[in-house]
Amino acid sequence: MRREQLYLLDIVEAADAVGRFVAGVTQERFLEDEQLQSSVLHKLTVIGEAASRLSDQFRRKHPQVEWGDIVGFRNIIVHEYFSVRWPIVWVTATKEVPELRRMVAEILERDYPEP
Repeated sequence: MRREQLYLLDIVEAADAVGRFVAGVTQERFLEDEQLQSSVLHKLTVIGEAASRLSDQFRRKHPQVEWGDIVGFRNIIVHEYFSVRWPIVWVTATKEVPELRRMVAEILERDYPEP
C-alpha cells in the first residue's frame, strides 16, 4: 500500500494543476470549453481517488477536511458523469480546490515535515 503522504502529495499536485487550468479563465469561458472542462474534471477525479485511498484512521485524525464529500464528488464524476453540473464544477475548481490544497499542505507540513 502506498504511504498516505503520497496520496496527499497527489492531491496537492492535482489541485495545483486545477489552479493553473482555471487561472485567468472566466466562468463563461469554462462553461464553453469542453477541453478545459475535461482537464479540470480529470484532476478532480485524481483528488477524489487519492482521498478515497486514505485510511479511515487518517481521515478521522483530520476531520477539518470533508473527505466524504470529496470522495462522493469523485463518485459522481465517474459513475454518474451524465449528471455533472458544470457550474458546480466551476465553483469546486475555483473556490473549494484552493481551500482543500491549503488544508492538505498544512497536514503535510505538520505530519510529514521535511528532514
